[in-house]
Amino acid sequence: MKVFVTGSTGLLGNNLVRELRSQGHDVVALARSVAKAARMLDGTGARVVSGDMRDVDAFADELRECDAVVHTAAYFREYYSPAEGGETHAAALDAVNVKGTLALLDAADKLGVQRFIHVGSSGAVGVNPDGSPGDETTPPSAEQLSNLYFRSKAEGDAKIVDFAARHEIAVIEILPGWMWGPGDAGPTGAGQLYLDFCNGKIPGAPPGGSCTVDARDVARAIVAALTRGHAGERYIVGGEFRTLREILDALADASGRPRLRFAIPAPVALAMAHGSELWAKITRGTPAIPLEGVKAMLLDQRVSSHKAQRDLGATFRPLAETMRDVVGWYDRNAWATAGAKKSADRPTQQASLA
Repeated sequence: MKVFVTGSTGLLGNNLVRELRSQGHDVVALARSVAKAARMLDGTGARVVSGDMRDVDAFADELRECDAVVHTAAYFREYYSPAEGGETHAAALDAVNVKGTLALLDAADKLGVQRFIHVGSSGAVGVNPDGSPGDETTPPSAEQLSNLYFRSKAEGDAKIVDFAARHEIAVIEILPGWMWGPGDAGPTGAGQLYLDFCNGKIPGAPPGGSCTVDARDVARAIVAALTRGHAGERYIVGGEFRTLREILDALADASGRPRLRFAIPAPVALAMAHGSELWAKITRGTPAIPLEGVKAMLLDQRVSSHKAQRDLGATFRPLAETMRDVVGWYDRNAWATAGAKKSADRPTQQASLA
C-alpha cells in the first residue's frame, strides 16, 4: 500500500514508518521539521512532506493516490508545559486533536483514501464498575476527563464516529497504552522519565502505574490493522500493567544503575508536583513533575488488549527487552539527550505534532 503517516518523527511515528517499510509499503511521512525527519527516518526510503496539523489544507493534496492514512500526530507534550502566545491548552488541544483530525479525515475521504487509522489513547478508556480492566466500550471516568488531553481524545473519538457513519471511508482506531521504546527524541514523558532517572533527579519510586507498551508493538498492530482491522472498530493496544517501581527497576537493570531504594507516598508525590507546577509558572519553564502526569499514574488504570490480540495478532515483548533498547538508543544518540535537556530548560513554543 501507499500509506500517509502523520507525526512521523515521534516515538510511535518513526517506528511505524520503519515497520511499514520493512513490510514493503510505500510511505509518505508528514513532519513539521524536514531536518528532524531526515535524521529520524534516515535509511527508511520514506518520502518526507513538510506540514502542520493546524493547516491541513496546505498538505492535503499529498493524500491523493494514498491507500491509507495513519494519523499518529497529537498535541500532547506541551500540555505539561506553559501555554504560549495567549492560547490556552484547551484551545490548542481542540485545534490539533479534534479540529485538525477531522480536517485530515475529511480531506482523506474527499481524495478517495480507503482506510483511515486514527491513533487515540487508552487514557480515554475507563475501568469497569466491578474493577475489571476496561475494554473498547468502557467510557472514561470523570477523573480521566478532568485531564484535558484525555478529554480532547474522547471528544475527537465521538466526532470521528459521527463522521464515519456519514461517509464511506473505513475508519479504525488504535488505542495504545503508555508507550516506551527506541527513537524517543521528543522526548515523550517516558523518555524524559528515563533521562531524569539517569541524571539523579528522581529521589524515590513514585506511586501508581499504567498499562505499558513498546511503541514497536503498537506499530505492528497498526500495520496489521491495514488489512485485518474491521471498519468502525476500536482496538486497545495497551500491553501489561506496570507500576512505576517496576518500570524504574527495569530501567535501572538495563542501564547498570542502582535501583531506587525508597518509595514516594502518593501525598508526597502530589505535594512535590504542586510545588513543581508553581515553580514552573514563576520561571515560565516546564514542570519537572507534572501534576496531571502524577494524577494519571495514581488512577492505576488497567485496560484489556484482548480484542487486538485476537483480531490483529498483537503481541507484547518483555519489559526488560524494551528498556534495554531504550537505554541503547539514547546511548547511541547523544544528540537526542542534548536536545531533551535544551527543551527542558525553556518553555515549548509550538504544539507537538511528532
